[in-house]
Amino acid sequence: MPVITFEYQDLKDLGIDIEKDKLINTLPMMGSDIEDYNDKEIKVEFFPNRPDNLSIEGVARSLKGFLSMETGLPKYEVEPSGEKVFISKEVENIRPYIAFAKIENVDFTGNKIKYIMDFQENLHWVIGRDRKKVAIGIHNADVVSGDFHYIATEKDEHPFIPLEMDKEYTPAEILEENEKGKKYAHLLEGFDKYPMITDSEGKILSMPPIINGNLTRLEEDTHTIIVDVTGTDKKAVEQSLNIICCSFAEVGGKIKSMEMVYEDKTFTTPDLTPREKTVHVDYTNQLIGGTNLNAEDVKRLLEKARFDAEILNDNELNVKIPPFRIDILHEVDIIENVAIQYCIKKIPSKLPDISTIAYEHDWFKAEKTIRELMVGLGFTEIMSLMLTSEESHYKKMLQEEKEHVQVAKPISVEGTMIRTSLLNTLLEFLEDNKAEDLPQKIFEIGDVLYLDDSTQFNTRSGKKLAAAVCHSNANFTEIKSIMTSVLSNLGYTMEISSSENPSFIKGRVSDVKGSSKNGNIKGVFGEISPEVITNFDLEYPVIAFEIEFLKD
Repeated sequence: MPVITFEYQDLKDLGIDIEKDKLINTLPMMGSDIEDYNDKEIKVEFFPNRPDNLSIEGVARSLKGFLSMETGLPKYEVEPSGEKVFISKEVENIRPYIAFAKIENVDFTGNKIKYIMDFQENLHWVIGRDRKKVAIGIHNADVVSGDFHYIATEKDEHPFIPLEMDKEYTPAEILEENEKGKKYAHLLEGFDKYPMITDSEGKILSMPPIINGNLTRLEEDTHTIIVDVTGTDKKAVEQSLNIICCSFAEVGGKIKSMEMVYEDKTFTTPDLTPREKTVHVDYTNQLIGGTNLNAEDVKRLLEKARFDAEILNDNELNVKIPPFRIDILHEVDIIENVAIQYCIKKIPSKLPDISTIAYEHDWFKAEKTIRELMVGLGFTEIMSLMLTSEESHYKKMLQEEKEHVQVAKPISVEGTMIRTSLLNTLLEFLEDNKAEDLPQKIFEIGDVLYLDDSTQFNTRSGKKLAAAVCHSNANFTEIKSIMTSVLSNLGYTMEISSSENPSFIKGRVSDVKGSSKNGNIKGVFGEISPEVITNFDLEYPVIAFEIEFLKD
């Protein structure tokens, strides 16, 4: 999950002057977790549904409400800047959406530049899917002049000095030579031209979603900034801009809007108009359970959550939702905030008024047999999460990336997709335990999920068994013997054939098929490629197999 770090003194400077112990006890009641702390600073983990709390200003705003220091909807004034951003039609198929704002009276002394950079990167993950959906640029406005232009440039045109560099690079050179460029080059793969933001004099602010220009880097004496947000999702772009603007406004920033001028339409950003929804008192008490709140109680608790609420009658309230609360999609989301402000630990617990009779599923009976077999062969079972990352699942395993189920709002860089294989998690386990004695023999039985257009829900689940062995003399003969023993004891016939699986050494890998009265299996076994072993920072040979139990 996203983790933010801040010093107690910086929180005090924002008006939260409470003892460290009280702060540590209070933050978890707001839906966060304390990662670590010392006498100077604290690390706090927030769920991705609250990206507005990924800045110290957002934390202070929420704390003020929870502690009843400041309640109700925060009011943010937006004045027109008179400046425009002209969007070229050429970016329409590359990165079509953009939103700008100018913010005056900002303060970057002390730790504030670090805080805003961390905030920016957390938003890139929580909302932006590592810049694919949303990318954010924050610029020193004093060194550029409006109006601005969002264009598509040829790969070898518009050279500029990237952030933290000391010479000019063309867009193509940035993607090939710059560290950030190489990391995010895949976002522009397949395009003949690349996005670029320039000012009225042709000065380059950034090459989204890759890197900002060094010209507009932030300094401690920067007092006016321009925030640009580009992306492939209009709603996410505008929400990200709203969250950033509101955070700066919390500490005195003066927000100024700008006009986004397309060929056929014009938008003004940011739009900080509160949304409105209706919440019902009876439904609130029903969902929370064990409470007997009235309309006045619900109104008071919503104001602590930094909403505004107007009582319409004994059972209904009209709720105004602040522009930074992008997580509010339904009345249930508002009721969750009522429960948090009421205090979760005060809600009485009770058993549900239902009774069920449980029985063991046939698959779990089969799992027991498989576990007993693998343990009997000297293997130790591991259990990993179904979530993994494209980096580990495909790139490190030398596999071509295929269509897969992605996580809409990943809470960490390690959990951006649902796995289709168990092998990379076995290698990650070996990497984490490479200091342990050899040989190491591990296995896992787990679920995988595929994208499948032929099914009603466009996904297909599967069950897999995978195992890995690591020691200095691990070889193909050993893993073939293990594979034969496993399938024989499970009652499967075994048919092997040559394989081109790139995760294994060519010529030392085989595909396998099997059948029995209980169904069919398919899989692969062999010696893991030295390049894969190196990718996982391992030092000894690894042999492995993976089989999938096929549905009839």
